[in-house]
Amino acid sequence: MQLMVILDGSIVTVALPTIQSDLGFTTSQLAWVVNAYLLAFAGLLLLSGRLGDLIGSRKVFLVGLALFTIASVVAALAPSPEMLIAGRFLQGVGGALASAVILGMIVRLYPEPGEQAKAMALYSFIGAGGAAIGLISGGLITQSIGWEGVFWVNVPFGVVAFVVALKVLSPESGIGFRQGADILGAALVTGGLSLGVYAIVMIADPAVSGTRSALLGVVAALMIVAFLVRQAKAGTPLLPLRIFRNRQASAANAIVVTGFAAGFGFQFMLALYLQGVLGLDALSTGLAFLPAPAMIAVVSLFFAARLVARFGPRPILVIGFGALATGLVLLSRAPIDGDYFVDIMPILFLMGAGFGLALPTVVMTAMAGAAPEDQGAASGLNNTAQQAGGAIGLAVLATVAASATASSAEAGAGAIEALRDGYSLAFAIAAAFALLGVLIAIVFIRKPEEQPVEEEQIAELATAAA
Repeated sequence: MQLMVILDGSIVTVALPTIQSDLGFTTSQLAWVVNAYLLAFAGLLLLSGRLGDLIGSRKVFLVGLALFTIASVVAALAPSPEMLIAGRFLQGVGGALASAVILGMIVRLYPEPGEQAKAMALYSFIGAGGAAIGLISGGLITQSIGWEGVFWVNVPFGVVAFVVALKVLSPESGIGFRQGADILGAALVTGGLSLGVYAIVMIADPAVSGTRSALLGVVAALMIVAFLVRQAKAGTPLLPLRIFRNRQASAANAIVVTGFAAGFGFQFMLALYLQGVLGLDALSTGLAFLPAPAMIAVVSLFFAARLVARFGPRPILVIGFGALATGLVLLSRAPIDGDYFVDIMPILFLMGAGFGLALPTVVMTAMAGAAPEDQGAASGLNNTAQQAGGAIGLAVLATVAASATASSAEAGAGAIEALRDGYSLAFAIAAAFALLGVLIAIVFIRKPEEQPVEEEQIAELATAAA
């Protein structure tokens, strides 16, 4: 399922310009092909993760997988922007149900530290592999049979994954609803997260006033605060607040937000830059992305765990996100008549290596210390941090790019030059997100000798994997 989600994200990115042309999306509408998915995904992850704890991860996973597959058919058959956006929203619901319990299932399936660390590295490797497959196949499919194919490809994956899951995953009952299901908490967090993501993505819509977006954000924040108060009192909380007592895990989830804000927004912007400024076609764009996920796959699978075992998580996170930030700064200086092999490809190798170090490290840190009965909630929290970061990054970078492009055009720049100016500023902002992750790691992630006994699990996992 994780392969499907990653594959879907990268494959759709490459197809965005063609989707815009064929279905008549405006520039502001086009972002909703991504935002509709994020809105549902981010809003439902915590609820989905806790449902896995209460009724069993297997049931939640299978329902989500089935819904994601059906929604892919809806998106592939879409004759209008509205139906495509609806299909993407349903994909987000299904993706949230299935993805929220994946990390928790990994922890339960591989309780031994060594096996668990290797599984986490493989999780990151599959993510990068899915991105690479999606980028290449997205370009090939879009160019040969049209954008509809990027959604049809999910169907056979979904069917096979469903059959395999039925055979491999053992039935489980979960901890049950004996003390209540916390319906009020579910409504507050789902409404708060969904409204918060909606407020963020509305920033990029010129038709929506800044005041309205701010008011929506305030309401969302109040709902989240009310949710946290509720969790302190609920008999069976949706998100047990004891999860946040682990400073390492809390800081790691904050770093996840900044990292995905940089990475997700960068991916969206670079696809448009490669096609709009450098003039690449869909297939060439997919191939152009390949160095980054290839490096993520190699570094995360073969080097990250060993380096964490030797040096601890903090220096690895600093180096990883530092490399990501450096690459984004270099991208912000890419010329309008740049050569891909000189100006883009080396940077993607650098960024891929950095993210390959940081991703499995931050995931292990975020999941370390979660009690068995809280692993679904911890998994849902980590995935929520990823999607919230992606939504923030996409909204901020899209807004910045559009504003800078308009200003450059008004100043007399040509169309392509104005686009380049907008994307350059967006890459610089993405670098700032990555640097914020570096700062959080320096301040809040402990050195190995500073770790209390219960937090040494991170180092133990990495040591066993190495």
